[in-house]
Amino acid sequence: MNNWPEGWSDNNRGSGYGHGSASARPDGARVMRQVRRGPAAPSGGGQAAPPYGVPPQPSYVDGQGQDGYDSGYNTGQVYGSPPGGGGGGGGMREPRPAPNWRRRIKWTAITVVTVLVVTTIGTYFWADSKLNREVDLGKVIERPEAGEGTNYLIVGSDSREGMSAEEKKKLHTGSADGKRTDSMMILHTGDNGPTLISLPRDSDVEIPTFVGSESGKTYPGTGRHVKLNAAYAEDGPELLVRTVEFNTGLHIDHYVEIGFAGFANIVDAVGGVEMEIPKGGIKDSKSGADLKEGKQTLNGEEALAFVRTRYALAGSDLDRTKNQQKFLAALANQAATPSTVLNPFKLYPTMSAGLDTLIVDKEMGLFDLASMFWAMKGVTGGEGKSMNMPISGSSGGNLVWDKAKVKTLVEQLNNDEKVTVSGN
Repeated sequence: MNNWPEGWSDNNRGSGYGHGSASARPDGARVMRQVRRGPAAPSGGGQAAPPYGVPPQPSYVDGQGQDGYDSGYNTGQVYGSPPGGGGGGGGMREPRPAPNWRRRIKWTAITVVTVLVVTTIGTYFWADSKLNREVDLGKVIERPEAGEGTNYLIVGSDSREGMSAEEKKKLHTGSADGKRTDSMMILHTGDNGPTLISLPRDSDVEIPTFVGSESGKTYPGTGRHVKLNAAYAEDGPELLVRTVEFNTGLHIDHYVEIGFAGFANIVDAVGGVEMEIPKGGIKDSKSGADLKEGKQTLNGEEALAFVRTRYALAGSDLDRTKNQQKFLAALANQAATPSTVLNPFKLYPTMSAGLDTLIVDKEMGLFDLASMFWAMKGVTGGEGKSMNMPISGSSGGNLVWDKAKVKTLVEQLNNDEKVTVSGN
């Protein structure tokens, strides 16, 4: 059977075909299965010439030739690579794996917790470094034994340190040198709720034997009686603590002081403090207060005028201490609200304003300070009690404490019992 194309025979092959002929004539073109040779074009109408020329190339439609041969172009299998670019699977891409949500949530949670921990630790050390630990209670001599709970002596001074002339004029502070106590309070914290006790600056007290905070010299007590704020003016915080402990028998654990500028800055940092101004309003040229009656939000300047006002009040210093208690408790409450604590744009300015101007004892820590503010917030929330030191009368313009009531009050505080004594 003849396997050659039409018009060919074995004789057409020539004698040298397939036998390694050394003739210069090349072997005849072999017929490849994928190439289909058509008849040669007739020359002058004669017999068709043998198809020695280049055969026509197959056309490709969708990667296949005329005879149905698959060239591999439609699958990328041109040079022998498997369909799909080497991946197999009939030329289709393998589906992308579904996201592992459990893994994503896990790592997101780890990242968030890590950021919170690092931020908290960083904030702690930043805040701790800003505390002004200037008061050394170790210099206080002959101290009473510590009772149950914790006692803070909170002092508002009239310090004008760091204030410009314009600020002094704006805040109506005057330009007196040095500093004196403008308000004094004892805050007791314990298991029976906080108790806030105001000590009127005009309280009649005895200056006991003390050691000078700067000189280290011992000054014997002579029975000399002065107003309480004179103790601070004479030898600073250490003598004030010594005098309060001597005249009350109550051990003071921590000391906290803030000046005029710091107080106003804290109020402004928290966005103001809402207060109820009594009927008739408050107007005092010395403190600069000019407040209308009713509920309103006080800014730093207005707040400082409010807590310093005494001459426009019927009860003078006793009424002023009550206003101070109300305001400080409201300020602590405002500082502890979520709108302040959870807002870094308010939290950090508030902390900075407070920590930059607070003066505390050497043993005071941030947790002690936080506990103090939380307790003051509790006074506003009705969890505790606020009062003035019980007064029995006056002597030479000084307010005399009721000794019997003071003794009972101190015993209840030392035993961390519920306070039943009432003040003025």
